[in-house]
Amino acid sequence: MHTVVVGTAGVTASDVLAVARGGARIELSAEAVAALAAAREIVDALAAKPEPVYGVSTGFGALATRHISQELRTQLQRNIVRSHAAGMGPRVEREVVRALMFLRLKTVCSGHTGVRPEVAQTMADILNAGITPVVHEYGSLGCSGDLAPLSHCALTLMGEGDAEGPDGVVRPAGELLAAHGITPVELREKEGLALLNGTDGMLGMLLMALADLDALYKAADITAALSLEALLGTAKVLAPELHAIRPHPGQGDSAANMLAVLEGSGLTGHHQDDAPRVQDAYSVRCAPQVAGAGRDTLAHARLVAERELASAVDNPVVLPDGRVESNGNFHGAPVAYVLDFLAIAAADLASIAERRTDRLLDKNRSHGLPPFLADDAGVDSGLMIAQYTQAALVSELKRLAVPASADSIPSSAMQEDHVSMGWSAARKLRTAVDNLTRVLAIELYAATRGVELRAGLTPAPATQAVLAAVRAAGVQGAGPDRFLAPDLAAADAFVRGGGLVEAVEKVTGPLR
Repeated sequence: MHTVVVGTAGVTASDVLAVARGGARIELSAEAVAALAAAREIVDALAAKPEPVYGVSTGFGALATRHISQELRTQLQRNIVRSHAAGMGPRVEREVVRALMFLRLKTVCSGHTGVRPEVAQTMADILNAGITPVVHEYGSLGCSGDLAPLSHCALTLMGEGDAEGPDGVVRPAGELLAAHGITPVELREKEGLALLNGTDGMLGMLLMALADLDALYKAADITAALSLEALLGTAKVLAPELHAIRPHPGQGDSAANMLAVLEGSGLTGHHQDDAPRVQDAYSVRCAPQVAGAGRDTLAHARLVAERELASAVDNPVVLPDGRVESNGNFHGAPVAYVLDFLAIAAADLASIAERRTDRLLDKNRSHGLPPFLADDAGVDSGLMIAQYTQAALVSELKRLAVPASADSIPSSAMQEDHVSMGWSAARKLRTAVDNLTRVLAIELYAATRGVELRAGLTPAPATQAVLAAVRAAGVQGAGPDRFLAPDLAAADAFVRGGGLVEAVEKVTGPLR
């Protein structure tokens, strides 16, 4: 099994995906253990002094004015976890919780939090055992950390609350820890606070969305190319010299991908045949411009994610010179903005895909295809309602594109009076990515049927590979009406599982 070693310098996006989705094991480096011990010595020294230090010997948030005596500090740390574990709603997905815990462990190992080495090791042990705390949908405002989600994770560390075992069964966390030989931790000064104060949930979801969208943008270039073929469009607009004079990197990459898919097609270039067209419609002609803008948005979001991965987010933090200082680095604005930006890009990509699908189904605009790609139009409805489903998904995507980060709601007796709502931005982006996959699957389904209906014309070799692969995946071709939902589900699985990109790349080589 793949092992990820966590040091003081942070981790990579691939490390996070390996732990969250691949179940990779975690080890702490000797450097991290030494940094944890050194920072803890500083916290212990401050805890022994009579002067109050936020998070070490005081209350939290709006209650920070109270100095807490030594005999109550263990109770203080335990209480902050219990009281903050106040999430509600549906359970958050296992991969999100694993990413959340792993990223908090990453920051703990930076040596800036003052957490003891044994606490960090227990966090790693829980992840390695496949134990996943029960975390709920609602409870984070994206400021002062993803508080409720991280608190539910910290509760498991203490052997309290509920968690899911590696067998998928939810049981009391204490039972699961005992079954795997893990001793619950008793939190000391600052440790409870340090386990809650991070942007880890929203960052984990950003990293997974970036990975998913990277694959979906390649899939979108392919479905756009197939629709262009089915509509007998021209590939001349994809010429590199045209995109070189507007040098947005994503646009050039998308155009190059579409051109690679269409190489050798006998369906392109017929726009001057029986029903002459000077130009294809925007949804066809401008596909690289729209998808390319989304690709550039991904690049910006990836830069923000890399910066956040290199960060140690906590409050207060232990600095190398021994100071323990309060700060506002837990505010989720940088991550929240790009989460919202990605949702906008996903909605627009889905919107243009739906317009191409609608064009394929309209006999007045499809350049010779039968109405709704039906076998016997009137008797058969063809893909009429598949487009309805796609339109409903696009409408939902547009609603999900409304920024969460433009909102703020005060909390903690106005101490936390401006928050990022980054967790909410991340949650809706996950739904957006899910729905974008379905939208592209429906375009794929319509475009492949459209290509098949162009009798006497030979599609591109890459298109032929897609047709063979998608049929082998259980997606049926043209013919009389049948129960359509299973076909759409199979198309969705084909796109979601990477089958579409894989089929094309066997012919074209790696896409950009």
